[in-house]
Amino acid sequence: MIRVLVVDDHPLLREGIAAVLGTQPDMRVQAEATEGREAVDLYGSLRPDVVLMDLQMPGMDGICAIRAIREQDPAARIVVLTTYQGDVQCLRALRAGAHGYLLKSMLRRELVDTIRVVHAGGRRVPPEIADSLAAHLGDDGLSAREVDVLRQVAEGNANKRVARTLGISEETVKAHMKSILSKLAANDRTHAVTIAIKRGIIQL
Repeated sequence: MIRVLVVDDHPLLREGIAAVLGTQPDMRVQAEATEGREAVDLYGSLRPDVVLMDLQMPGMDGICAIRAIREQDPAARIVVLTTYQGDVQCLRALRAGAHGYLLKSMLRRELVDTIRVVHAGGRRVPPEIADSLAAHLGDDGLSAREVDVLRQVAEGNANKRVARTLGISEETVKAHMKSILSKLAANDRTHAVTIAIKRGIIQL
């Protein structure tokens, strides 16, 4: 019997997963959590076989929870559940220690097989996301400061406001934007924001 911990702040999604797993003779939902800290605590006390982890949650997010669980147990088997197709988001999750990455739109088709693959020691990433990961493998990623600048720009702030908010000069903001446009192969600020959201570099 594969014991599963479901971590998601949406009760309907948790109920849906429980219904799907309830039809499988070799699986059961052992426990549910609504945010990362609760998931870490439950993992410590229950040691489930597989964790299904949402990324966007109140309190401790999914990436931090994955790291914390893996610190407790380096052999923990974790599958990310997300609505975000971005390759950067996927890479963060895999680097944190996830073994699978599943879009919520794929749950009905892929969930059961993904749990079995990960439980058996394998990895599972949807082909379209794997293709995106491969396409950007050699890219020079944005620095933490560049992400901060881009997040401010995404909120509609002009360079002067960005500079004031981040405590840097307007010239430094312009330099960061030039670097961002180059790294993302973007035509302008709006294009850069669009690319960053699509790839999971920033979330609005």
